[in-house]
Amino acid sequence: MKKPIVSIKDFSLTLGGKEIIKDLSFDVMPGEIFAFLGSNGSGKTSTIRTLLGIYQPTAGELLVNGARLTPDTASIVGYLPEERGLYTRAKVLDTMTYFGELKGMPRDEARQFSLDYLQRVELSDCANLKIKKLSGGQQQKIQLGVAIMGNPKLLILDEPTKSLDPVNRKLLLDIVDERKQQGAAVIYITHLMEEVERLADQLLILKDGRARAYGSVDDVKKQFDSESIEDIFVSIYKEKSSEVSHA
Repeated sequence: MKKPIVSIKDFSLTLGGKEIIKDLSFDVMPGEIFAFLGSNGSGKTSTIRTLLGIYQPTAGELLVNGARLTPDTASIVGYLPEERGLYTRAKVLDTMTYFGELKGMPRDEARQFSLDYLQRVELSDCANLKIKKLSGGQQQKIQLGVAIMGNPKLLILDEPTKSLDPVNRKLLLDIVDERKQQGAAVIYITHLMEEVERLADQLLILKDGRARAYGSVDDVKKQFDSESIEDIFVSIYKEKSSEVSHA
């Protein structure tokens, strides 16, 4: 029987005297795309930061591949944050190769992966350009390439297709689906419910730090008697919120 790549049990988080997350539990399995959904301020980012060891949980357990994540084991995670972070004065190929080496890849292997990826996303002619010369969408594709380098067991993708045109959006979604087919677990954060409908196996809708819907896409639709994840999301958020707003 497969073991979860991510296991979060009875997780609560209080920051600055405010309860951000309350009794949150979910698993993400290998070869699964897990849509982690919620409005801005629902607690998604705080959960990811705690999973990555940036925050310490107030209660509960957050495991990646059966253990708390440490700097020594961080290479099993590929992370594409919503706030992009590349060295804009460095060249594209140098940047990707550098990040590959940080993940433990031999330099030649990291460079070859980078060249193959750049060809796949139609950026081969940008290999020797500085990052700052690229458009926002091009930088986004580079950042996704960095995230998937080294074949991490877990990918955390926060708004990976934001600001992309339809052609490049489809290209990135295809790459994400390929990672799933190769056995990676993917935590996928998006506000685009059509992406959830296309990609997700499981989903969780977070509101005010609590899980309001959790399960397979089909099960959640049956639970809410709806054929639309977007309609379910809207109905949850139309309900009266708790008095405290969470960051």
